[in-house]
Amino acid sequence: QVQLVESGGGLVQPGGSLRLSCVVSGSIFVIHAMGWYRQAPGKQRELVARITSSGATDYAESVKGRFTISRDNAKKTVYLQMNSLKFEDTAVYYCNRDPNVWKWGQGTQVTVSS
Repeated sequence: QVQLVESGGGLVQPGGSLRLSCVVSGSIFVIHAMGWYRQAPGKQRELVARITSSGATDYAESVKGRFTISRDNAKKTVYLQMNSLKFEDTAVYYCNRDPNVWKWGQGTQVTVSS
């Protein structure tokens, strides 16, 4: 059974940075494309960044140029470096496979506030 454990969220001022981590257990991590998703209050969960098994990346327009997704296959971990954070980045952030998601983890809360 696949388990996803996200960490690294917190409270940050606008313009600040955070680095999220997600450890994946129970799967052949290296073969899967992975994504970072977020869900803000009252909104649907959305995919904000994606990385293929070979390292190709893609981003939602709202985060392009500010967020960077990466992965360490040896550690079965995917990262999201978030810079120049904005109020609208406030959400619970999740990682998961893309497409064909597994059971969701608990996520990590990111709050951008002054």
